[in-house]
Amino acid sequence: MNVIDLLAEPFGYAFMQRALLITVIASIVCAVLSSWLVLIGWSLMGDAVSHAVLPGVVLAYALGVPFALGALVFGGGAVLLIGFVRGKSEVKEDAAIGIVFTTLFALGLVLISIVPSQVDLTHILFGNLLGASVLDLWQVLIVAAVVLSIVLLKRRDITLFAFDPVQAHAIGLSPRRLNALLLGLLALTVVVALQAVGVILVVAMLIIPGVTALLLTRRLSRMLLVAPTLASLCAVVGLYVSYYVNASSGGMVVLTQGILFFVVLAAVRLRSALLRRSRVAAGA
Repeated sequence: MNVIDLLAEPFGYAFMQRALLITVIASIVCAVLSSWLVLIGWSLMGDAVSHAVLPGVVLAYALGVPFALGALVFGGGAVLLIGFVRGKSEVKEDAAIGIVFTTLFALGLVLISIVPSQVDLTHILFGNLLGASVLDLWQVLIVAAVVLSIVLLKRRDITLFAFDPVQAHAIGLSPRRLNALLLGLLALTVVVALQAVGVILVVAMLIIPGVTALLLTRRLSRMLLVAPTLASLCAVVGLYVSYYVNASSGGMVVLTQGILFFVVLAAVRLRSALLRRSRVAAGA
């Protein structure tokens, strides 16, 4: 079998074609939002929302409504609960986030175990990439289009809020509304990625691409190009590897992102060390 056949074989199957589309779309959306989450310092919030939407998704399946709706309701509810715990007690923000997201995640696990369903709801936890239907693909496409459209329209406001919320308020923007907008986009992005990697690994797709891009550039405009490009590359490579080694597709995609991060980190450190040596040698 030649190289072309090796490259073409996996995507000769319809389920692999759908898996590729869903994974690339999810990777792009997560990577775009990841750039802002990393700059704002919301990595832990991304973890919280990605886990807190679990009960909402389970209930949405049980009620037969779009699980994006359930995710938004519980994602927003988690944020309100975190604010309530912070405002009504001396609990610090990181502790409040940990309490809320673990409690809601546990509620989701309980609901999975007791809610009657003809669907195996455990795929919400670990993803069901190779079992994705055409309907799943359309849902991912629609939600992703909504998220990217809003980001495109509001990117300047979101960027100003990320770097200088005081200045954003001074020119008439509402930091509270932008905060709520970002949280809503975060919940929707989690919905997009659920099909690919499940609740447990969503947080990795929301953090790793942005951090990797930040190692390569400090300019947000470039991060918004670098992060999705690297994430898409990892999606394709991860799917290929998972096909040929018969491993978890979602897990392999995230593992590829993690490996790429460490490769970039090592390359950046090596480059810095070489630059320091050359400067020392030039000074001598």
